[in-house]
Amino acid sequence: QVQLVESGGGLVQPGGSLRLSCAASGSIFNINYMGWYRQAPGKQRELVAAIDRGGDTMYADSVKGRFTISRANAKNTVYLQMNSLKPEDTAVYYCHGESSDSFDYWGQGTQVTVSS
Repeated sequence: QVQLVESGGGLVQPGGSLRLSCAASGSIFNINYMGWYRQAPGKQRELVAAIDRGGDTMYADSVKGRFTISRANAKNTVYLQMNSLKPEDTAVYYCHGESSDSFDYWGQGTQVTVSS
């Protein structure tokens, strides 16, 4: 069993920054990909950023250059550094992990609100 717990969300003004953390516990050895999704009210959940075991990263075009995903293996933690935040970044952000047998694991979500 894998458990993912997000933290770091909150209210921030446009142009501000937030750093989200995802702490993983359990059978994390079989996780091949870790990532961050977000879902705004009334919209589909979308992939924001992902990182694989080798450290290769992927970003949605809408956040490229502003967001950075990173991993701290010793702490079993994945981060999402969000800079130059825009109102359209407002969403619930979910940590996600995909196992080698294609199981998906999800955190509970953390609210990010970008507003003046």
